[in-house]
Amino acid sequence: MKIQPDRMDVQAITAHGPGWVAVDHRQFTESLVLSSDGFLQRWNCDRFEDINAGHFTALAEHDCELVIFGSGNRLRFVHPQWTAALLERRIGIETMDTAAACRTYNVLAGEGRKVVAALIVEPPA
Repeated sequence: MKIQPDRMDVQAITAHGPGWVAVDHRQFTESLVLSSDGFLQRWNCDRFEDINAGHFTALAEHDCELVIFGSGNRLRFVHPQWTAALLERRIGIETMDTAAACRTYNVLAGEGRKVVAALIVEPPA
């Protein structure tokens, strides 16, 4: 049984692998932010260690209900104070490794949810 349509009407992550993510069949090897409303931009953090509160403050400017944070090749959490700007705007945040974040973004975007994926794309281990 299929649980997702063959074609989504929103921007989708069409593939991912170690060190890359493809958005609508366009491959990226750097960290990026994308949203179900069509926003796509490089995210200035090549490694998890580059993340700071400013990265999440910028994400709070998006008109969304949820941010999916892909923390790279493995699951890592940021300091809760760094996500305060999201919570102040009543935007939820979920943290998972980048591969899981790609899958979760597609499910939520395909359901018509207003979602942003902030993905750290690290080189293969």
